[in-house]
Amino acid sequence: MGLSKKSYLSFSLVLFSTIFVLESLSAATSPPLKFKNGEFKILQVADMHYADGITTPCEDVLEMKGCSDLNTTAFINRMIKAEKPDLIVFTGDNIFGQDATDAAKSLDAAFAPAIAAGIPWAAVLGNHDMESTLTREGVMKHIAGMQLTLSQLNPASADVIDGFGNYNLEVGGAEGSSLQNKTVLNLYFLDSGDYSTVPSIDGYGWIKPSQQFWYQKTSLMQQKAYMSKPKPQKAPAPGLAYFHIPLPEYENLGSNFTGVKGEGLISSPSVNSGFFTTLQDAGDVKAVFTGHDHLNDFCGELTGIHLCYAGGFGYHAYGLKGWSRRSRVVSVTLEKTKSGKWGAVNSIRTWKRLDDENLTTIDPQVLFTGN
Repeated sequence: MGLSKKSYLSFSLVLFSTIFVLESLSAATSPPLKFKNGEFKILQVADMHYADGITTPCEDVLEMKGCSDLNTTAFINRMIKAEKPDLIVFTGDNIFGQDATDAAKSLDAAFAPAIAAGIPWAAVLGNHDMESTLTREGVMKHIAGMQLTLSQLNPASADVIDGFGNYNLEVGGAEGSSLQNKTVLNLYFLDSGDYSTVPSIDGYGWIKPSQQFWYQKTSLMQQKAYMSKPKPQKAPAPGLAYFHIPLPEYENLGSNFTGVKGEGLISSPSVNSGFFTTLQDAGDVKAVFTGHDHLNDFCGELTGIHLCYAGGFGYHAYGLKGWSRRSRVVSVTLEKTKSGKWGAVNSIRTWKRLDDENLTTIDPQVLFTGN
């Protein structure tokens, strides 16, 4: 479904300039994301399945007594205190709509720890968020209107785009560095849908051509800006992509991964819409992060792109008794130049934390090195 590399790079300058202006106006309303002391850290929270708080029981835990949505809240607070992230990313099924009496109240409670901690956050939708009292669009509108969120309903530059919650966040270079006015890391968020709306096709939704076209345009714009004067760079700024439902290519990893594959087949859509090929053609995304399959927490590389799960986070989500809830952390670090200033992205690393007594760190991996 992706454009060829030749076609992809031949977009007209007029189109590029138009997109650049529209996106710049949109981005101007968002709090800037910046590296601090040469690092930018992202906490991924997958599948909270939040519902009605203290009255919503846990699923698949060894000790049910007193266990509720509040255990999920406590885990987020522990992670915030331990990792001190610069951004928290919620990758869908943030609430479990079937058990949420009031979607707006459940959303407010689910994201409350990030807001209370004063940390910018972003979210995408899963396949259960819209099953309560708000439509899928309504859920994303509510999220986009909350405090400290960088989430967007959809990009201003896209006249027509499928889904809700497709947007790009830019992380600028370190203050005082030669790249302080450039975007050195791009974060792409996409709505992977819920369920197929095509009568002859069963299963989950997928990333549509309109979304892929938006990603291609945005990636091209970012690459041109990064590799143009002033301070032109030789290669594109790295990107990371976040959405809920895993791509079919996750299955192609075989056993070439770090972590656990605790479920049988990958719960990807039955339609392969070609988004992995689109990512390859664009060339900037180094890793994809999803949720959806709670007992999978693995991460492996396929032809230059890491495909990663976070593992189930929420206590009202299905799990496995004795298997700790978990979260994924990504740390992006900058190189130190000869002058002692911070430069471009030097490395992207990841690890997971378990919600056990020691908040144990497991499975450290290097996803990208700039050298």
